[in-house]
Order: sequence, then C-alpha cells, then structure tokens
Amino acid sequence: MLKNPSYSIHPIGHVNASHDKFSLQIHDDYRKGLTQMDQFSHIHVFWWATGQDNKQSRETLETELFYAPGTTAGVFACRSPFRPNPIAVTLTACLGVDMDQGIIRVPYMDALDQSPIIDIKPYFPVADRVKDATVAPWAREWPQWHEDAHQMEQIFARFETPPPA
Repeated sequence: MLKNPSYSIHPIGHVNASHDKFSLQIHDDYRKGLTQMDQFSHIHVFWWATGQDNKQSRETLETELFYAPGTTAGVFACRSPFRPNPIAVTLTACLGVDMDQGIIRVPYMDALDQSPIIDIKPYFPVADRVKDATVAPWAREWPQWHEDAHQMEQIFARFETPPPA
C-alpha cells in the first residue's frame, strides 16, 4: 500500500443556505441517483468544509472544545471542523425531492452556502443506531435523539464562546 496515496473527490452538488432556508442542489449528471430518495425521512449529507480547507486546519489534530471549556480532544474524537481532510457530515430530514430540478429540501444544514456536497446516504436504523452507545463525559447532557437537537442551544448558551460557523 502506498504511504500517502491521493484520491479524487468529485462534488455531486452544493448546499444552498440562507438565514432560514436550506436545500441541496444536485448536478444534472447525478440526479438519477436521487431515485427513491423520497422514500426516506432522513439522510446523511457528506460535504466539503471549504472554509477549513487550509494548511493550518488540516494540521490541527487537537482542539479545545467550545462546548466543554477546559477540555481538549483529538479531532477524531469530536465534531471539530479541523480535519486532515475537511469532510463534514450532517444528518438531516429529507423534506422533499424534486428530481427534475435536482433539489432536495432540508430543514437545516450546518454548512456554509455553496459548500460542495460529496455524497448522500439514506438513514438506516439498522446501520446508524446503536442500543448501548456511550459518549464522552462532556457530551452526556446532550439530547439522545436527533429530534431533540434544538435543546443544544440551551446547553451551548451556558458557555461564553459561541459555536463555530
């Protein structure tokens, strides 16, 4: 195996994000891949964090957690935007699919406008849910379910440093 092989990633679309409206725009060549996506309530969206695609962010392997003051974690042990490869993932509801226009309506994305989408996968409980999962102590107060994620605002409000954009 090569020590440092390189790989090609070809964006399949981009995120449309405004203050209160979000959607995923899929390029023409990939729209057939949306067939039957409307059968799923939730999807995982893998996107390229272009705002973090720089030498410093790629070389940062530990970071202080804004939501757990005094706690430093490795980037593989948190959802930090710092990554050797700035690949981000968001689980979101799939509100609708327009195959002709290549648009997937979603309620929210934590991506910047025009962030490249590199893949989409449907949420499957058998593959994406674990009965007895454990988390780090700094995340134990977090909600157990995606639908309750809005409660995170109350948790984050206790800290002086706002979450990263």
